[in-house]
Amino acid sequence: MTHSKREVLDRLEETGVVAVIRLNDAGALMDVSRALLDGGVTMLEVTMTVPDAIEMIRAASKELPKDVVLGAGTVLDAVTARLAILAGAEFIVGPCTDAGVMQTCRLYDKAVIPGALTPTEIVTAWKAGADVVKVFPGTVGTPTYFKDIRGPLPQIKLMPTGNVDLNTAPEYIRAGAVAVGVGGKLVDAKAVKAGDFAAITGNARRFIEVVAEARRTAG
Repeated sequence: MTHSKREVLDRLEETGVVAVIRLNDAGALMDVSRALLDGGVTMLEVTMTVPDAIEMIRAASKELPKDVVLGAGTVLDAVTARLAILAGAEFIVGPCTDAGVMQTCRLYDKAVIPGALTPTEIVTAWKAGADVVKVFPGTVGTPTYFKDIRGPLPQIKLMPTGNVDLNTAPEYIRAGAVAVGVGGKLVDAKAVKAGDFAAITGNARRFIEVVAEARRTAG
């Protein structure tokens, strides 16, 4: 399962949804991933807060269908970024902008999505080589905030994470987000614990639908 950097970024913009996966049970990753794929969500971000996240990425990169684009999230340093990439991560996401992470992703030609919030942070991340800037936290970077930022900075590709649900996702898209990062509202912890993976598939379909509809009606 290997995609070029360009293919990864094209997939991100094409589907518009990145699943942010935080699991207490590493064994559920395959079932969750397949449920998301069945619902049309193919961009999967496994966060480094998950126990044995690197090994999870290594196993998933070998076993999941080739349509899946697997990434690593909550990456704070260059060492973690390198380990994740060597394990099979095809994009790297962080809550902040770290120069070492950016350099490592450039070295390995992997897509990098650092986190930022203020206009200064966003521009700094973009100038440092971000492919997309993750606006975080979403409870501060609201859809209205996105619209304000996009005014003077229309050239910067932005993606919110946090505060994304079925109501706010289309608002973010209409405000100019290239995609949305969705955690618990997509990969519901109760559904995972109950083994109700059909519910996760249903969530995935709904997010794909609302993002597509928002794009059709934007502008």
